[in-house]
Amino acid sequence: MKILIVGAGQVGTHLAKLLSKEDHDIVLMDSDESRLVFTANIEIMSLEGNPTSLSDLNKAGVSTCDIFIAVTPDESVNMTACMLATNMGAHKTIARISNKEYLLQKNTEFFAKLGVDSLICPEMLAAQEIVNTLKKPWTRQWWELCGGALILIGVKVRKNAPVVDKYLSDLSKDNKIYHVVVIKRDRETIIPRGDDKIKADDILYFSTTKEHIDNIRQCTGKTNVEIKKVTIMGGSRIAVKLSEYLPSNIRIKILETSKSKSYKLAEKIGNNVMIINGDGRDTDLLIQENIKDSDAFVALTDSSETNILACVAAKSLGVPKTVAQVENLDYIQMAEKLNIGSVINKKLIAVSHMYRFLLDADVSNVKCLAFADADVAELIARPKSKVTRKPVNKLNLPKDMTLGGLIRNGKATMINGETQIEAYDQVVVFCLETALRKIEDYFN
Repeated sequence: MKILIVGAGQVGTHLAKLLSKEDHDIVLMDSDESRLVFTANIEIMSLEGNPTSLSDLNKAGVSTCDIFIAVTPDESVNMTACMLATNMGAHKTIARISNKEYLLQKNTEFFAKLGVDSLICPEMLAAQEIVNTLKKPWTRQWWELCGGALILIGVKVRKNAPVVDKYLSDLSKDNKIYHVVVIKRDRETIIPRGDDKIKADDILYFSTTKEHIDNIRQCTGKTNVEIKKVTIMGGSRIAVKLSEYLPSNIRIKILETSKSKSYKLAEKIGNNVMIINGDGRDTDLLIQENIKDSDAFVALTDSSETNILACVAAKSLGVPKTVAQVENLDYIQMAEKLNIGSVINKKLIAVSHMYRFLLDADVSNVKCLAFADADVAELIARPKSKVTRKPVNKLNLPKDMTLGGLIRNGKATMINGETQIEAYDQVVVFCLETALRKIEDYFN
């Protein structure tokens, strides 16, 4: 597959590096040659060029590319580049945007006619993920799959949790209500089987249905906290969107170091949000603003280190739930060791959203589990595909893949060894990065 990516910023660079590990023909274009220096050590063709220049697009081979991805910081450049690419022969196009109005259905249909097949707003996706995380603050990660029929929950297991030192086979009596699909232990990611034992400080990922969420909370020894007050550090675009998405009954404070930006935020954001000009790293300021009364602290500055340390400080001052935006992938492991509650990575969220276009199977969604180096995909089982021919325990699934649940005729059920997948079932698959391409062999 030939993939042309324009924009060698954080999202474009990470996507190019990820795809370079697979058998794809990758071209990465940017108007700033200095951004393309890293490509010398990986199998990517780099090209200095303007994505709205017809001659530069021709030089990049746009007429033969399967997927054209425009992720420059300039929304108008991305939209224009996708329209040009479609009319020059590109099969599918994806544009990064910042204007949420473009995502209205009537507008997405309009842009599709012009040649922009898919629109992605990383800031909006990140804000939505934070809202999901705050719904159940006892979780590390919370995702609603298949339109909310199935739930994916990431939970860190404490020493006193009922599941500690139990084998997954010991929990088999509960296999109808939840499925442990991934275990993250230190630096190791495990797609578990029945003989795997749960240990303290493991991060477990469960798939379940809404009615059994409380069973997971109890078995992992967690208590729930209702989120009523949220403090946000950093007046970024994610912070603005987050303040829009949170329910109106939640009291929100935004701490912003820039005085001019604070004034702009005050004009832009609703009356339920208090803007404070100050540094969220200042412990005295946090105490002065009664940070201990906040139910959640969300750090959204441009600095991963600042966000991590601010969350550590907020935890030490009694805030029960913290969320850190960590864009430096190398720091995610450090954040986990420092017991940061939840980590948001804009690059991983955006790349996960785009990755489904690269799979031939009928994929409606792909997500990356930030802590676990694993992925979850929602797929439709095609008629006569390998996954429909035998019960799950006879499919000889790779060790780096497991099936978590399915939707059939609108009803969600957990998958066990005796489950027989049927054509057109919507199946949730969990796998390591090494197995993501193997999915196609089973579902096509």
